[in-house]
Amino acid sequence: MVIGILAVDLSFPDAQSLKDKRQSLMSLKTKIRHTFNVSVAEIGELDLWQSGTLGIVTVSNDQRHANEVLSKVADFVERFDGAVMEDYQMQFL
Repeated sequence: MVIGILAVDLSFPDAQSLKDKRQSLMSLKTKIRHTFNVSVAEIGELDLWQSGTLGIVTVSNDQRHANEVLSKVADFVERFDGAVMEDYQMQFL
């Protein structure tokens, strides 16, 4: 069993409040879950309104498959309107 973990650091340049950030994050998390069938949670910078970190996890029997899924998620996040991906880290257990 392989567990793939993707941590994505985001900024929200158009957010004027914590509510704006949370609306963008909720939309992004919902789209990621439904498109890729992965688990998603906000894991960092919860009280900052212009930045945040998402944790995305997938479980697979093959590391190559887990890597492919998480790479597609990273590409999806990078193209998402409303948030800017600053950095990401991927690891496998």
